[in-house]
Amino acid sequence: MKTFREEKNFSWCPGCGHGIVARLCAELIEENNLRDRTCCVVGIGCGGFHHHYMEIDALEAAHGRSIPVATGYKLGLPDNFVYTLQGDGDCASIGLAELMHAANRGTPITVIMVNNGVFGMTGGQMSPETLISQKTPTCPFGRDAKLHGNPLKVSEMMQEMDGVAYLARLSVATPTLVRKAKKGLAQAFKAQEEKLGFSFVEILSPCPTGWNMKVVDSYQRLAKEVAEILPVKEFINKVGGES
Repeated sequence: MKTFREEKNFSWCPGCGHGIVARLCAELIEENNLRDRTCCVVGIGCGGFHHHYMEIDALEAAHGRSIPVATGYKLGLPDNFVYTLQGDGDCASIGLAELMHAANRGTPITVIMVNNGVFGMTGGQMSPETLISQKTPTCPFGRDAKLHGNPLKVSEMMQEMDGVAYLARLSVATPTLVRKAKKGLAQAFKAQEEKLGFSFVEILSPCPTGWNMKVVDSYQRLAKEVAEILPVKEFINKVGGES
């Protein structure tokens, strides 16, 4: 596969889901002949390595500003394909306002948020997506709703916005869910290509290092505990077809 640079060693920790997401994006870019007119905009965090393993154009944005950069790119080159690759610490915190307004406007870009529930790059601190009772260096006794608020359900926040053409929460917890994630990403890409509006995919991913867990245990937690709170679901599909 020409789009995915398999010869390069990953910067991601063993068991990280970012590599799976990168592979899925590369496969779809190649299968849809998008490589020569694709740009990926990355933010700050572990997702910022995404483009290192892809033979595509890329831009590196300031923390939380990937979506405005992608919007500007799309306005300048409307026939090109652009997507952002961000973590929840980037997209759902400092970049939340940019996300919501782009969705509400129906900006024809694709946003992929890899949600592992922590700020992975800086040591596993609490993010907006950290679950209740989950322990991190910044909430060592566990997240407390009264003290820290509840985790944001970002996908649910956008489901009433008319500008959204495709909206889904997916997961890489099991091989079956990885295949489902690829189908969902394909629909998100198609929504942009058909100029239907904004597309957003939240992908649940483990962070074994940030969770202080063995790789196998982190995937089991993702498949059970995390999925109970944040279920895999397609919220909006104006594209049609299987996902």
